[in-house]
Amino acid sequence: MSLGIMGVPRTTRPDLLRRGVLLLFFAFGMAIFVANGRAQSTNAFVISDVHVDVTGATAADARKQAISQGERRAFERLLTRLTLSYDRSKLPQVNQEDISEYIRDFSVSNAKNSTVRYLADLSFRFKPSEVRALLRDLGIEFAETVSKPVLLLPVYEVAGAVSLWDDPNPWRKLWSGKSTSDGLVPIVLARGDLQDLRTIAGEQAIRGDKQRLTAIGRRYNVTTVLVAHAKAVTVKGGRLGLQVNVVSYGADQREQYIELDIAPEGGDLTALLGKAVEETASAIEDRWKEANLLRFERSSVLAATLALRALTDWVEARRRLKKIAVIEHVDLVLISRNEARLNIFYLGDPDQLALAMAQTDIKLTENEGSWSMQLLKLRNSGKTKAGR
Repeated sequence: MSLGIMGVPRTTRPDLLRRGVLLLFFAFGMAIFVANGRAQSTNAFVISDVHVDVTGATAADARKQAISQGERRAFERLLTRLTLSYDRSKLPQVNQEDISEYIRDFSVSNAKNSTVRYLADLSFRFKPSEVRALLRDLGIEFAETVSKPVLLLPVYEVAGAVSLWDDPNPWRKLWSGKSTSDGLVPIVLARGDLQDLRTIAGEQAIRGDKQRLTAIGRRYNVTTVLVAHAKAVTVKGGRLGLQVNVVSYGADQREQYIELDIAPEGGDLTALLGKAVEETASAIEDRWKEANLLRFERSSVLAATLALRALTDWVEARRRLKKIAVIEHVDLVLISRNEARLNIFYLGDPDQLALAMAQTDIKLTENEGSWSMQLLKLRNSGKTKAGR
């Protein structure tokens, strides 16, 4: 018998070779999961596109002031992103020196300067553990799970006339002018081109035509479509108000219905609709965060089986699981050519875990007390952008 690498006997039996590969792969997987500890949802802790424009005594002074301003604005945006709107009054006023302690690093783009002026776009990466500790010490609840992008269809109704793509639709116009990528729920807006017009109309969106909603979602590479129906109504005193209903269509178990009454805003329609956009966006964010709050007092374990078509599926599953904020760590119990058995230690309840997993395209299902995981095909997200 000849010897292979490091004196191991060489064999020509494929089954023994595969068994050896599986054992090596099992040991490697165990080591990785134990070493990694708690999962890190790092995307939630990156704040980009912080524009600064500062004039100082010198170019160096202007740059120093600009970076300090950028740090504070980025830190405030981060805390707003992670926390519920009704907890904002609890957020701390942190001095500039302390803010720097929460920043891991930053990058600069589009920098321009003169002898006294500095302009740039800054991006900051914050330290997750330190930010979590700050919020926990203050008793402020927070979430980190970033939703997959959702498509929002702004349907406007006044005097019985329903508009989605038609002009005028001031409701859609104001949504188009709003930045909707800074929270945990990235919102995509449709272009409103001829194909969109052929795919779905305002009345069909309000009615919840699932076939057409699925089709428009597929066009923009999303699995969830939000229909935001704003209806102009006359309220007490003959003034104009709005009733806003947001209905979610998708398969990831997020909150399905939001209802808001928007009080009159000085008789000005644009101001009223602008207020409605802000309150609706805030409500969408709050509902998502409420479903994904990190429940540190509630730690659970779930045994699940992951079907494998190839060993590379396990590598991909591990990569996706490490992105999930509610997962503390994962123990690999057994792996074979066909399946992996896992113990998942997580915060919250199984529904919260399933919702968080869905954002990384993992389907978690329960059947007669047994849990199974399925890797879904990754969507080519990010290439389809909203038209303005």
